[in-house]
Amino acid sequence: MRRGGVFLLKKLQTRVVGTAALFLCVALIAGGLTWRLAARGRADAVSVGANAQAQMEEETAFIKWVDFNAPLAVLEQALRYDIDSRTEAVKLDWIALLAYSAAMNGGVYKGDKACGHIDALAERLRAGERMRDIVADMRYYRYYFEAYSAILAGFVGSYRLLHEDAPRYGLKVYSPVAKAYGFGHCDDFGDARTYGYKRSHLGNDLMGAVGTPVIAVEGGAVQALGWSEYGGWRVGIRSHDGLRYYYYAHMRKDHPYVKTLKKGDIVRAGDVIGYMGMTGYSRKENVDNIDVPHLHFGMQLIFDESQEEGEKEIWIDVYHIVRLLERHRMPVEKDAVTGEYVRAEVAA
Repeated sequence: MRRGGVFLLKKLQTRVVGTAALFLCVALIAGGLTWRLAARGRADAVSVGANAQAQMEEETAFIKWVDFNAPLAVLEQALRYDIDSRTEAVKLDWIALLAYSAAMNGGVYKGDKACGHIDALAERLRAGERMRDIVADMRYYRYYFEAYSAILAGFVGSYRLLHEDAPRYGLKVYSPVAKAYGFGHCDDFGDARTYGYKRSHLGNDLMGAVGTPVIAVEGGAVQALGWSEYGGWRVGIRSHDGLRYYYYAHMRKDHPYVKTLKKGDIVRAGDVIGYMGMTGYSRKENVDNIDVPHLHFGMQLIFDESQEEGEKEIWIDVYHIVRLLERHRMPVEKDAVTGEYVRAEVAA
């Protein structure tokens, strides 16, 4: 995706060579280890082999795939419990509530069952039961908690605006579209795309007007900035904890980004990073070849660096996340000196 969805032959060759070298090193180490173990006895060999196997399993035990299907109603319900309980004796964590509901329904949301599961869990916790006891025999709770934590970590918490003395508690992340700018979208994740080659759409297209300010949903480091044949002018931002990579594409021709933005910069949640456009679908730079102005917004999860780029990438459906973030949009204003749009609220 960061190079337009095409896997470079050179990168693949490097991986093959690197993999071969790794196997050779492992073989040499294993040979040396076997020689030493032979001198120390078979019992020690069995013990060391078991420890090595356990260590190997631990090192490769990371999540390989995530389907995120929590609808807006469930997200809002869990968020409401979290916010409302911040001053109560029992603080409810919205990620734990969501993970529990997902484990109860296998990640499939139909009717009001998920909301009922969250209500029942909140009642049990407030009655004095402990979360670890409730989920002790739930086979998939740990998976959903880790997966949903990777998606939503840092979304909710305390923050303060510089012009206010009292801290706030709630959503700390922002809609990718600035406040007062209209946009439309539908759940288009997985839809077919045919430019270049047949593939699935791995994001959410937000339709709006050319020049609409694009907002950094979360703070992080700018990892990608420039032209992509598929995404046009695009920006990629990695979250501070490294678990999320945000992809903003099809930005405006001629002036796609805030002019001072560059790779390596650290941005804050709510910063203006660029402007909506219709660039892309062209090997030639700075070309409008998209039919309708829109922002392609995507979120990639990275549990291990082997998933950063290539066939192991994990992209999730962000449609309902975008809907949730519509309740928290950053107002912007035009800087009289630079002509750029900037955030109108400054958070501490």
